[in-house]
Amino acid sequence: MIILGIETSCDETAASVALGRGDSVRILSNVVSSQIEIHKKYNGVVPEIAAREHILNILPVINEALEKAGINTPRPSGTPLYRGDYNIDALAVTVGPGLITSLIVGTETAKTLAGVWKLPIVAVNNIEGHVYANFIGKEKIKFPALILTVSGGHTMLILMKGHGKFQTIGETRDDAAGEAFDKAAKLLNLGYPGGPIVSKTAAEFKGQGEVVLPRPMLNNPNFDFSFSGLKTALLYKIQKDKDWQKKVPEYCHEFERAVVETLVGKAVKAAKKYKVKTMMLAGGVSANLVLREEFQDAAFRLGLACHIPPLEYTTDNAAMIASAGYFRAKKKSFTPWIKIKSDSNLEFK
Repeated sequence: MIILGIETSCDETAASVALGRGDSVRILSNVVSSQIEIHKKYNGVVPEIAAREHILNILPVINEALEKAGINTPRPSGTPLYRGDYNIDALAVTVGPGLITSLIVGTETAKTLAGVWKLPIVAVNNIEGHVYANFIGKEKIKFPALILTVSGGHTMLILMKGHGKFQTIGETRDDAAGEAFDKAAKLLNLGYPGGPIVSKTAAEFKGQGEVVLPRPMLNNPNFDFSFSGLKTALLYKIQKDKDWQKKVPEYCHEFERAVVETLVGKAVKAAKKYKVKTMMLAGGVSANLVLREEFQDAAFRLGLACHIPPLEYTTDNAAMIASAGYFRAKKKSFTPWIKIKSDSNLEFK
C-alpha cells in the first residue's frame, strides 16, 4: 500500500511517500521545508508567517516527494503528471494539534488532491504520527509498549496495547519539556530554538559543577510532568549569581540533566508498573543525544526492547504521518474528505 503523507502542523512543510507491507513501513521519499531561519529573529514561531510560507511551499514539496518516490500521479485529463513505478492508494494528513492556520493549509491541500485523484484520506493526530515514527523500517514491535513523547508542545507517557490502542497515563501539567528548553535558552540569552542550543552548550561543560536544579515531580506517585518550576528555579539561580554569564555551559548542563533524569525516571517507573515489553521514544526532543542515550540505557537495564527514531524522523515530518496513515488505512479507518477538519487542540486518544 502506498501512502502520501502531508504535515503542516507548525513551521515545517513536509510531504512523504511510504510503502507499507504487513507490519513494516519503508519510506520512498521524505521532503521537509523548514522555516527555522525565518522565525529565529522572533525567538519563536509566528503563526501568520508560518501559514504564508506553507502556502508557498506545499505544492512544490509534494511534487518533489512524488517525483523522488517515482509515483505515477494522474491529472484530471488522465495524462500522468509523473510516470513512475507506484500508484498512490491513500492520503494521510495531520489534522491537529498544532497552529490552526498552518494545519488548514495541509488539510485543504489534502482534500483537494483527494477529490482530484479520487483517493481516500486518513486523518492523523500529530502525536500519533510521532509514535509511528518508531515503526519505520521495523518488522515487528512487541506490545504492550510504553512511549515517552516529548516535544515543544507535549510531554506524555503513552501505553500502547496494539495498533490504534492508546492510553495516556501521564502528561505535562504546564510547560512541555521542549518549551522549557526554549525558555531556558531565552533566560540564558542563547537564542532559538532552545533545545539544540542548550544541548550544544551543555556539552562544553566539563567537571562536577556547583549548580543544582530540582527534578520536578520525579518522586510523585503519578506519571505527570511539570517543568514550569524548573524554569523558575533556573531564573532564581541566575538572579542570585553575579557571575552566571561566565557559567552558562554549567547552567545548561544541569538544566539538561534535570529534564532528562525526570523524563527517564518517570518512564522507568511506568514501564515497571505496566509490565511493558517495549519502550519507545518520540517527538522533537527525542533528538536530544543525552536523552536518547539515557533512555536506551534504562530500557537495557530493564531487559526491554527499545526503539528510538532516526534523527530525521524526530522533529515534525511527513514520513511519520505516512507511517501512521498506513496502519490506519490497513483497517480502512478513512475519513470522508468533507469531514476532514483542522483542530488546533485535538486530543490524543
